[in-house]
Amino acid sequence: MAEFSPGTVVDGRYRVLSRLGAGGMADVFLAEDQQLGRQVALKLLHRRFAEDPGFVERFRREAQAAAGLQHPNVVSVYDRGAYDDTYYIAMEYLPGRSLKQLIRQEAPLDPVRAIDITLQILKAARFAHRRGVIHRDLKPHNVIVDDSDQAKVTDFGIARAGASDMTETGSIMGTAQYLSPEQAQGHAVSPASDLYSIAVVLYEMLTGRVPFDADAAVTIALKHVSEAPTAPTFVNPSVPPELEWVVMWALNKNPADRPTDADQFTNALERSREMIVSGQSGQRTASMAALAAVGVGAGAAVAGVGAGGGAPPAAPAEPYGEGDGAAVLAEPGPPPEPERKPSRWPWIALLVALLLAGGGVAAYLLTRPVKKVVPGVTGEQLNTARTTLQNAGFAVSVINVPNSNPVGTVIAQVPQGGTRVNESSTVSLTVSQGPVNVAVPSVEGLSVAQAKRAITRAGLKPGRVVLFSSNQLSAGQVTGTDPPAGQSIPMGTAVTIFESSGKPQIAVPDVTGDTEANARTVLEADHFNVATSTQTSSTVSAGNVISQNPTGGSQATQGSTVALVIATAPPTASVPNVTGQTADAASGTLTAAGFKVNQQTTNVNQQSEDGKVVSQNPGAGTTANKGSTVTITVGKFTPPTTTTTTPTTSTPTTTKPKKTKTTPTPTTTPTTPTTP
Repeated sequence: MAEFSPGTVVDGRYRVLSRLGAGGMADVFLAEDQQLGRQVALKLLHRRFAEDPGFVERFRREAQAAAGLQHPNVVSVYDRGAYDDTYYIAMEYLPGRSLKQLIRQEAPLDPVRAIDITLQILKAARFAHRRGVIHRDLKPHNVIVDDSDQAKVTDFGIARAGASDMTETGSIMGTAQYLSPEQAQGHAVSPASDLYSIAVVLYEMLTGRVPFDADAAVTIALKHVSEAPTAPTFVNPSVPPELEWVVMWALNKNPADRPTDADQFTNALERSREMIVSGQSGQRTASMAALAAVGVGAGAAVAGVGAGGGAPPAAPAEPYGEGDGAAVLAEPGPPPEPERKPSRWPWIALLVALLLAGGGVAAYLLTRPVKKVVPGVTGEQLNTARTTLQNAGFAVSVINVPNSNPVGTVIAQVPQGGTRVNESSTVSLTVSQGPVNVAVPSVEGLSVAQAKRAITRAGLKPGRVVLFSSNQLSAGQVTGTDPPAGQSIPMGTAVTIFESSGKPQIAVPDVTGDTEANARTVLEADHFNVATSTQTSSTVSAGNVISQNPTGGSQATQGSTVALVIATAPPTASVPNVTGQTADAASGTLTAAGFKVNQQTTNVNQQSEDGKVVSQNPGAGTTANKGSTVTITVGKFTPPTTTTTTPTTSTPTTTKPKKTKTTPTPTTTPTTPTTP
């Protein structure tokens, strides 16, 4: 699918980053969800399936069912849709490797580790089964395992939900090496089909190979139906017999002979795990007796173990097909043989056989052992149980196992009470030896996942995880346990794990306005570091705190740094005398001296003062902080106002003039005195 190269945006939302892998049904890409800003695994259906309307409808319906499975051991399905003539599913992206890769690199796995991974797969299957979803293609390729062995099951894309049926006439969906016999025959599947596939995965983890393999898928399918699997111990002798018993029980051909559900399978594995961890793993007979308490099916499983016989171990299997849903087609039968004439010899042989059989039956009837009912003694004390069984004509064998029941209590028996068996048969009793004490391991400094594994390996159970702050350990690391490391406690006891949430957070003291020395004392007393910087201030006294970060009253982690801004006094200078200067000249003089200038005007009546500084504040020669403001008052000449008097004009009255006698006035000519 070359068109889905890095940078391709699928359905306007998912930007392809890289290819993660390819399978038989789909290709998987790492993509970025551009709407939610997260990485997803984008599975794009191959076009040959996208062109099949029936398959597309099933793909849509199964994706919808898988999207409803929200569980810690199930990969989440976020979205589905159509794009470029095909269909896609957007799923949770999990960095890590597939269980198949882990098996190829590290198998055979330690039995306890294999059990732990299988238990997680069973949890996922149980969750799906209770919601009517059967996976149908459980295999190690569909299990993602992180560095802490946390497992998640993916690819419910061909699962069956409700009435959905992925089986078509003449074909079977699934991967041949992990098919259940009923799937290989094209029959209806059930939760027991998934349990068979999980048993195959467990078998492969323990031995490094699958129970059945061949060049052709049809051949593998026929082996699932007709051949008994080789017992794991013939491939890997270090497999504990009680674990082999569980594996072979779940590999029974008939679904009714397997564990009834994921819970019963889980219980059997947990019981087997307890035996391995406690050092009780031993003879196959004794181990089976101890496991008999977990469920029915022992007889079939025992037969299965023996079915391996002494067959030599097969060669290691080649890498299996990585495809999703390899189709297995029904193989045509052999051609009919030519018709032959009847012969008398078969009838003669049949007569001889009947005579021999009759003799054998007669001999059996004469010598057959007497059947007796086994008394039920579970829950009784060993001495009482032994006496009861011996009085009834049975031999008794005993295996002691650690258990929470009182010492000497019979917790299981094989055969079970009420069973009819041959007289003088041996009844195996599993007897409690009481709780065995083990030391709590030291897990300080480990991750929670690592601590849980260490506690489990010690024969104890991981209990609650409680968060506690810690000045020494980072968030996510284990600070200790309850009971503490080294204490001897009964096996199976739950151990509480204390996880660091990081250093404690407290309220930051408010030190604004304090002196630097006092602020340091207060903050360091609460285990904060202090960093300082300075800032000139004319409002805060020099040496005092102007501001802090984080602010007072906010929450911060002890040991973190509080940054303080400390006030420093501004520098001072003598105010220049600018009186009589022009406004521009005065501003230049003051600015050069480090002062700010505020200018205002006033009216003056002297032309010579127009545009000149007539006063300043602070006055000339005054010492002031640089950066402070000097106000200058600039004169603005306004001419004086002139007052004008207006003469009064009267209108003359017309009268008749009187005649008067005019006497001429003599003209006097002044005489200039002569200077002698």
